Amino acid sequence: MTLLIKKFYQKHPFHLVDPSPWPFFASIAAFSCAINATLFFHLFKFSSFFLLLSFSFLFLIMFVWWRDVSRESNFEGHHTGLVQQGLRYGILLFIVSEIFFFVAFFWAFFHNSISPSIEIGSIWPPKGIYVLDPWQIPFLNTLILLLSGCTITWCHHALISNLRKQVIFSLFFTIVLAIIFTILQAYEYKMADFRLSDGIYGSTFYLATGFHGFHVFVGTISLIICFLRFLNFQLTQQHHFGFESSAWYWHFVDVVWLFLFVSIYWWGGI
Repeated sequence: MTLLIKKFYQKHPFHLVDPSPWPFFASIAAFSCAINATLFFHLFKFSSFFLLLSFSFLFLIMFVWWRDVSRESNFEGHHTGLVQQGLRYGILLFIVSEIFFFVAFFWAFFHNSISPSIEIGSIWPPKGIYVLDPWQIPFLNTLILLLSGCTITWCHHALISNLRKQVIFSLFFTIVLAIIFTILQAYEYKMADFRLSDGIYGSTFYLATGFHGFHVFVGTISLIICFLRFLNFQLTQQHHFGFESSAWYWHFVDVVWLFLFVSIYWWGGI
């Protein structure tokens, strides 16, 4: 009996993760998404089908991977205080890497807008590009994202105060605002007079705003998962890193959009 207790009793606060196949399969799915997206942009036959298949495979892997992490946290008790501290450092480093990811697009936009080349007429926006009015849908989306930042902060404070009804209501309101933002962004793309292939302006505009929209989509999925975990009593007042990381990520999405609105929509469209 003593040997059995020693075998299963963990004498340290760290989490030694069991071998998992999901990182390997996720890398394959992400690589497949990149390849098929490139083929889709070059109008290859059946590329749209394989792109959709790749994304579906990636989302399936995300589901089972997060399911395993949730089991390790809630049912196996591996996420001790020290482990959660390491996870917080990890999500902070991830957000920093995302900041530099968007810096590349801002750099390209400012480089070409401050010193436009002679090929585009030495003017910015380039001749023939009819930019979007920043005070219509972009400004409305700014208000929506700022309001969603307020509601998710409300949710965080309600969770710390153990106000369950306020947690569920505020998080549901945040998810609704995120979905409205995505719908308005898609409508804006449909109404725009320029496309991704329309020179340097179209490339920088759609890459910057499109990748931000993708981050909003991923953040929305994360918030929906947190909402379901709240309904199942898996996130508590003392143990809620899953929600905390999603809230940090959502605030990052808010700040990036503010920079996009000021630099690309407002300043870049003058």
